[in-house]
Amino acid sequence: MPNKHIKNAIRLDFPPEALVHTNLSGAAFSGECLWVAGDEACSIDRLCRLDPAGSELLRFGDGLSFPLSELLDLPGAVDEEADLEGMAVADGYLWVVGSHGLKRKNAKSDRDNAENAKRLAKVTLDGNRRLLACLPIEMDDAGKPCLVRETKDGRLARRLKGDAESNLLTEALADDPHFGPYMAIPGKDNGFDIEGLAVDGKRLLLGLRGPVLRGWSALLEIALETKGEELRLAPLDGSGSLIRKHFLQLEGLGIRDLHFSGDDLYILAGPTMVLDGDIRVFKWPNAKSLLATNHEPVRFEAALNEMLSLPHGHGTNRAEALCQLPTELASQTPSWLVLYDAPGLDRKDGEYTVFGDVLHQ
Repeated sequence: MPNKHIKNAIRLDFPPEALVHTNLSGAAFSGECLWVAGDEACSIDRLCRLDPAGSELLRFGDGLSFPLSELLDLPGAVDEEADLEGMAVADGYLWVVGSHGLKRKNAKSDRDNAENAKRLAKVTLDGNRRLLACLPIEMDDAGKPCLVRETKDGRLARRLKGDAESNLLTEALADDPHFGPYMAIPGKDNGFDIEGLAVDGKRLLLGLRGPVLRGWSALLEIALETKGEELRLAPLDGSGSLIRKHFLQLEGLGIRDLHFSGDDLYILAGPTMVLDGDIRVFKWPNAKSLLATNHEPVRFEAALNEMLSLPHGHGTNRAEALCQLPTELASQTPSWLVLYDAPGLDRKDGEYTVFGDVLHQ
């Protein structure tokens, strides 16, 4: 159980054309290479391990971007952001999920009151936000992992069936008594907003930043199957259930990221709305085994272990991504990487270098 926090232990050097260095929202490892995503882009970036440049424990750079439009037939426009929030590597694939939520325009200081009132009333949906996909990982001639549409052994990039308006997940939730009413509310207004992803075989956990219902945060459990070049929701049991709901007591915080480590599930949690507030890491012991044997459609889990709190700034340094370091990279075992959205000056070295933290025992 991590209980120590080392600030700025991971250095990430991005190329000048990078779009994600100030809005990091997801991370996952393939060996000594790190996949990262941002919530204002429509691509995945790969960073490779480099020799340290200073006092950091690990350094990653030599960035390469993989546009999603080259890997998938996207539900939205090719230049439309996907708001990617969750990532996980499993069984030779990189899994990614968008927020699936609506967005509300914000007021701007250079606009008058009337125009800002109109902006604040405008709610839109970027079609690529409703993306849940698996992207095959294949090694190139230099032995580095790449994302491809189809591998030499026939594995395909696939996404959950849907279009720019909806997909099978949002359709299944439309009449849900807990989440249906929130599908029309923007994510940052405590509306529906996916930010965490964990994968166990065909079963996926989707962590919701919002809504938080009377202090209970939510995990959605789904199973997926392939049909041609698409993913479909598969029944979770003999009754045909497509979604199970797990409500977690995270003291009013929403889920920002998820990561399986062995049988345990680690949960990064923070404010559901645009607030500067507590960011904590929780542990759900033996979650994988419990989920594998559970058949209840709705569960409540109050006995989670709070491990530690993470720092945040005023409008900066909001922890968004959590993943375990591979053993070949970890100076302490086990250790976790934490990356931050809106990094402050204390997490930057020039315009295109940002720092993440390490958690360990």
